[in-house]
Amino acid sequence: MTEMSRRYERMVRQAQAESRIPAVSVALHRADRPLWTCTVGTTGNAAPLTERTAFRIGSVTKTFTAVLVLQCRDDGLLDLDDPISAHLDVPAHGTATIRRLLSHTSGLQREPYGDVWDTLHTPELAEFLADLARAERVLPPARRFHYSNLGVALLGQAVARLRGGTWAEVLADRILRPLGLADTTPTPPPDAATGFLVDAYSDHARPEPNTDLGALGPAGQLWSTAPDMARWAAFLADPATVDPDGAVLSPATLDEMRWPLTTTDEALWSVGFGLGLILVPQTGPTGSRTAGGERITHVGHDGAMPGFLASVYGRRGGTGTPAALGCAVLGSSGTGTAVHELVHQLLAASAEGDPADIEPWTPGEPAPEAYRGLLGHWRGEGFEYVFFWRDGTLRARGVGDPVGRPPAVFVPLPDRPDVLRTVSGREAGELLRLTRDDQGNVIMMHWATYRFTRHQETFDRFDFRRG
Repeated sequence: MTEMSRRYERMVRQAQAESRIPAVSVALHRADRPLWTCTVGTTGNAAPLTERTAFRIGSVTKTFTAVLVLQCRDDGLLDLDDPISAHLDVPAHGTATIRRLLSHTSGLQREPYGDVWDTLHTPELAEFLADLARAERVLPPARRFHYSNLGVALLGQAVARLRGGTWAEVLADRILRPLGLADTTPTPPPDAATGFLVDAYSDHARPEPNTDLGALGPAGQLWSTAPDMARWAAFLADPATVDPDGAVLSPATLDEMRWPLTTTDEALWSVGFGLGLILVPQTGPTGSRTAGGERITHVGHDGAMPGFLASVYGRRGGTGTPAALGCAVLGSSGTGTAVHELVHQLLAASAEGDPADIEPWTPGEPAPEAYRGLLGHWRGEGFEYVFFWRDGTLRARGVGDPVGRPPAVFVPLPDRPDVLRTVSGREAGELLRLTRDDQGNVIMMHWATYRFTRHQETFDRFDFRRG
């Protein structure tokens, strides 16, 4: 056992003991190391606890439903700003848009009509849709984040209708099989772990019931193993490595899903939410939302069902973070909240204690002749930028940008080489226009209509170099 493996295992064992979780299963996935797994405890039944033991993952299921929705968008079956009524026959709340439902900003109440977590009666599809008229929109659309299992369930049922199957069938066909997630299922296998409620004032653990969520399934039905979920977390963070052919979803679409649309708490701003994904910025040593000046985010989701907690996250950004770094922590206690902390601790320990190998720099191709003369320092709005050529594209960074801030990337328009589109980074979507003198030298640029020159100028073109 390596030193890092011993460190990981001690972290898992400490969390299991301190949070009194009957069974914990953990997996750490990264592209440059073998899969690391650890199990501590017992299943609570006759089956042995192994890395293949299935646990309920609860709301981690929502990340799968979100990917199914974005697949439909990419295939032209829907638009994110469509109302849900365009794709599902609903008796009420049909104006709620798909984007708002994905980001939990639709204002719909949290659960379907009725006390589902008291009665444990979860409706099948016909009852679920009929009762939608009795559900409330508790907030105005786009007012703020308000978590809604009801909203995500509607999205899952819309996907099923668009694809012509059940939600579970579409999930298996379009995500589970292509990514090789063979141990992820909507129903528990015979040797699944038992979920427990651990008594607060004794060591007694009482088993919880396994509830089938019916039409609410797209919001929380799935069971899975730690290795499957660590791979899924790695996909959410780094799809280009896990799914290089884009069989499930393109990296650009995952970028879109990871873009923060709202914060979950207006007071702390500590957690964001994108399109179906939770975004957790990592706190650096000075208390800032960066580590060492770099932008590091953990992306994924937590899950809770009676007797189970799960946390599934991948890590993005930061020196030392290897490709496809993902972690899953699954526990068989509804109160074992150390699960939610351990996943972030393990991701940080992996990147910081066992950083990715540093790849040697190798020379690349020169910039095309048409762009060589514009490389270097330019000034716009009083700020200094560096334009450079890397990996076959023109790029720009602010001189004072933090280390982890991605550069702007430009691509020329097909028929206008002196007009380039900003495809990512600062001013994404805006144009960069080059102005040349009679000799063909670039003497000025306009980016998002702002003038860029080699030397400082006021807006009325006073050149500070000349005085």
